Amino acid sequence: MKDLYRQYRKQHIWLLGALVSLGAFRLLRGQRGLMNALERWIIAPLRRLLGWVCYQAPFSVMELLGVLLVLAAAGYLLWSIAAVVRGAGQRRRRAYQAVLGAVCGGLTLWSACCWMWGISHWTDSFQDRSGIRAQPVALEDLRAVTAYFAARVGETAGQVKRDEKGLFAVPREEILDASVQAYDGLEDAFPFLSFEDPGVKPLAFSRLLSSLDFTGFYCAFTGESNVNVDSPACMLPATAAHELAHQRGYGSEQECNFLSVLASTTCGEPAYVYSGWLIGYVYLGNALYPKDPESYLAIRDTLPETARLDLAYNNAYWAQFRDTAARRASNRIYDGILKQYGDQRGMQSYGAAVDLLVAYYREAAGREKF
Repeated sequence: MKDLYRQYRKQHIWLLGALVSLGAFRLLRGQRGLMNALERWIIAPLRRLLGWVCYQAPFSVMELLGVLLVLAAAGYLLWSIAAVVRGAGQRRRRAYQAVLGAVCGGLTLWSACCWMWGISHWTDSFQDRSGIRAQPVALEDLRAVTAYFAARVGETAGQVKRDEKGLFAVPREEILDASVQAYDGLEDAFPFLSFEDPGVKPLAFSRLLSSLDFTGFYCAFTGESNVNVDSPACMLPATAAHELAHQRGYGSEQECNFLSVLASTTCGEPAYVYSGWLIGYVYLGNALYPKDPESYLAIRDTLPETARLDLAYNNAYWAQFRDTAARRASNRIYDGILKQYGDQRGMQSYGAAVDLLVAYYREAAGREKF
């Protein structure tokens, strides 16, 4: 063991450093005041600086780095295999060196993810800052708010461009360009959301992202909000608003889904307004159907034909990726990542926005009779 340590002393020191960094994060993450200070004075400014640099490029720097990372990992694997095969008499040492290097690299990357982005799960949340709290949802309130959203979908479905089949047809370029205005309607009501939005970037490998069940991705290392432009355009505005919520430093998927709806429906851009009501209706409807299928179906039948076409098209698109090995693996990995960041609901946190939506819109829904 001593010989191994001496021979690979630098790698062992590297491993120790990565473990200390991860241990420090786990030890300190519960200290809200410290996490807030680190986020406010160091991490957030760093992310914004990186974003300012990376937004000078017209393409997704995150995507480029992702490709380079995959190529580097593949190259390292091939180099390691070759080194072990050539290392007659020293194959165990070469294999140990290869595994040690991979572990060091992986732990270093995970540590960087924790400090650059995982920290956002341990700072003051949108609920802390706004006073709007998720609450237990009564069935009658869920029905009322779902109906309220369906009514808003009906009001706005005819205000967006449509093709000859009646499907949502707002150009994706137009949606991306308008993303810089997505939060204009919220910043007066919630000044802490103020942020100079640089917009969102389209991903060249969007189809691959769909197969992994992702509609967008915010990268803390490049400060970029990236969106899947292969998936149905009717949900793209709400997706853009979701990623821009992450860009403001909110890690909770529950809160970013809620902010996506709130920002989209108040920004004044017709495509965003419709998309926000539509995706909010989907969240609420998915929660209502298992509890009261009859009410859900009655509310669904109030939707205009154009909205039902958009929902059917969206469902058909995602159905082609359902139950694939890639999607299952991606969901398991991301579920684990969210839990490691501290959100024990994991992937289920995406649907938890219903609690916030009902709490926020319950009074408005109560004023209407359905």
